[in-house]
Amino acid sequence: MTHPLGNPPTKIVAVHLNYPSRAQERGRLPAQPSYFLKPPSSLAGTKEAIVRPAGCELLGFEGEIALVIGSRAQRVAPEDGWSYVRWVTAANDAGVYDLRYADRGSNLRSKGADSFTPLGPRLLDARRLAPAALRLRTWVNGELVQDDTTDTLLFPFGQLVADLSRLVTLEPGDVILTGTPAGASVVSPGDLVEVEVSSDELSTGRLRNPIADGPALKAYGAMPKASPAEREAAYGAAYEPEPLLHPRLAEELRSVSVATLSAQLRSRGLPHMSIDGVGPMSTDGRAMVGVAHTLRYLPLREDLFKRHGTGMNAQKRAIEELRPGHVLVMDARRDASAGTLGDILALRARTRGAAGVVTDGAVRDSAAVAELGLPVYAAGSHPSVLGRRHVPWDTGVPIACGGALVQPGDLIVGDADGVVVVPPELADELVADCREQERQERFIAEQVAAGESVEGLYPLGSNWRDAYENWCKGESQ
Repeated sequence: MTHPLGNPPTKIVAVHLNYPSRAQERGRLPAQPSYFLKPPSSLAGTKEAIVRPAGCELLGFEGEIALVIGSRAQRVAPEDGWSYVRWVTAANDAGVYDLRYADRGSNLRSKGADSFTPLGPRLLDARRLAPAALRLRTWVNGELVQDDTTDTLLFPFGQLVADLSRLVTLEPGDVILTGTPAGASVVSPGDLVEVEVSSDELSTGRLRNPIADGPALKAYGAMPKASPAEREAAYGAAYEPEPLLHPRLAEELRSVSVATLSAQLRSRGLPHMSIDGVGPMSTDGRAMVGVAHTLRYLPLREDLFKRHGTGMNAQKRAIEELRPGHVLVMDARRDASAGTLGDILALRARTRGAAGVVTDGAVRDSAAVAELGLPVYAAGSHPSVLGRRHVPWDTGVPIACGGALVQPGDLIVGDADGVVVVPPELADELVADCREQERQERFIAEQVAAGESVEGLYPLGSNWRDAYENWCKGESQ
């Protein structure tokens, strides 16, 4: 293969996040740019195939603007950074998400395979371009999927050159991939990806790369592995996850009361499945049904809070780990003397598709939380932040919440009476028995309203069985 730049560069540096639209998709806004390296051997030209190794399913494309350094840059100022760029061209920062776990942080194998950095087809003279007036577009099979401009970049091109050159000498021919906008997703063998960079007068033309099947990886090391989290990251806005809970079962659980579920669980020898001491923050009567995702708080210890309570701590990670249908269940040791959730994180949970939040601690900004339309159950309200009493410790582990043991994956059902934990393997039979119990209770209520005594009637006794059967026949007609 002939390198699209002639002699290969000494390094290819890629920026993680730079377009506001992409940052919004990812749910985070970096304060400073961050980078990873791609090997020069990953370079390809236009019309060359991007090869997806057999066994991988998550080959992601990312249309980008590539800067080619023209002169040696070492400790340059941001206002001078652009002058060290000689050429601009289109790029596709391809990679397989199936291997991200293997080199977490470096992206070596997931982003560095042969053919994973196509550039071209034409180099534009940077001296004829305004760096904040470029347009980047990407097409997949002829459909426009990315379209953005460089006037709102988080980190302008000159800043990237300056930032890198503080520690890394940029040599002539080195390439900087400057980030991708919203719309990056997954492609498969047989697809065609095209990327173009243009100004008002100049264009790189379309960088065209078909996607092809490659040979399977030999099992000498880490093998492809596609987790739900990687699928979500790879597909981006196009991601449509399988529901955590089958819609039919969710609706059936929603149709029965928590009180009836609690009674049926007790009849099966499970009397401790209610999450005690919590109540709904809103009074809209909306039932909550979902799958548990857990967060555990430990008692405040000031020296450990500095390490575990700041930055992207377990509380924030738990929010970002939520998938549509999750109920975030928090173990705050029944201590309601500090907040465990506020309106911003509750809003983020709703945006992530959460079915609800349960905490046996307190909620801050309770009025705002109640108005979000997200079912939230708490032990009370409190104005303080969690650092007054709690250290966010870990997520996705078995916890105790309101006296109930909750495992990740348990079903959580809530209504005006409170919240109950339902073992998934019992859900179908519980629903059937709950419906029968509630049907009997409707019959009993009618008899009591007509003046009958509850003796022998509630619970339904043998003397009332025939009358009940006849009532059921009439109800079904």
